[in-house]
Amino acid sequence: MIVSIDYQRDRVLAYKNKDISSCKLAVNFILDDDWEKAHAIVQEIDNDIAQWIHAVLHKIEGDSGNSRYWYAKSSMATYEKFENPNKELLHILEQINFLAFPE
Repeated sequence: MIVSIDYQRDRVLAYKNKDISSCKLAVNFILDDDWEKAHAIVQEIDNDIAQWIHAVLHKIEGDSGNSRYWYAKSSMATYEKFENPNKELLHILEQINFLAFPE
């Protein structure tokens, strides 16, 4: 189930600023090919964005079962929605920025 952007914004606004910053950092580590640092970060955060990032990490790794598990936990996207993990990560950054700084 994909949820509305308003629901997503309300959930993310409840997160600590530190968690949002850490999620951004994790995405940047992935884009810089540092899978392990990114994984260490998202494992410590319990929010939908971190779970979505975790799903992408396992998609990149080729572990579709684990990836699908994290997509289901996050409710932010599905495994099939993005073919290109880098484009998905850029989309995640856009979502983080929108959710953290709504217009």
